[in-house]
Amino acid sequence: MQNRPLILISNDDGITAPGIRNLIEIMNQLGDVVVVAPDGPQSGKGHAITIDGILRADTITIDDGPQKEYSCSGTPADCVKLAVNVVLKRKPDLLVSGINHGSNSSINVIYSGTMSAAVEGSLENIPSIGFSLCDFSWEADFEPAAAYIKKIAEQVLERGLPRGICLNVNIPKPSEEKYKGIKICRQTKGNWEEEFDERVDPRGRDYYWLTGKFVNYDKEEDNDEWALANNYISVVPINSDLTAYELKQKIESWDL
Repeated sequence: MQNRPLILISNDDGITAPGIRNLIEIMNQLGDVVVVAPDGPQSGKGHAITIDGILRADTITIDDGPQKEYSCSGTPADCVKLAVNVVLKRKPDLLVSGINHGSNSSINVIYSGTMSAAVEGSLENIPSIGFSLCDFSWEADFEPAAAYIKKIAEQVLERGLPRGICLNVNIPKPSEEKYKGIKICRQTKGNWEEEFDERVDPRGRDYYWLTGKFVNYDKEEDNDEWALANNYISVVPINSDLTAYELKQKIESWDL
């Protein structure tokens, strides 16, 4: 009898978050699941790793599923590194991260702890996917997206992904209208216009609360923000190679 695929799961909202609990349930249908996820929220950590402190990974039981679970004291990237090098006996056939509570489309991929786990997996030559639902609520409804998540994971298990490339999957917030399907997209050109709300704590010391709004510079219809706004699930291939090759060629002609 052929062994079932080994699937590693992580996230950035923490191991008890509803998103990862739903993702575990879906992945249990596809393979043998091992979860190594942060012991608390790690949103916005990007690809941070722990280099000046210890890491712990404690076995934990949260529900009655067949998966093995480890609660890690580190960041999402730490979780993947620890899983690959310590916890697992062999390299997993698939890594999935999420389901994040909130969007990781456009420039948000840079800051995302969810996507850092997927990127770290791709660097280890593990086919990797980050899943995000555009709903920050802890009571978010993940059920309408389950079949799509399963389908995408099945395709990646079957076909694989090149080393250093992972998939960034964003799912619109469910509504009365059913999802129109899946769109393969590019990353939207956009950015955050940030403001810092200055406040004073009870001891009279100033502190700052980061606020701001997302600005979409992109007017085309082949990007992830357009897809989400039109009730499509967006899939963007993400490359860990950040080289701007076109500019590299121009710089080579400079008098340096």
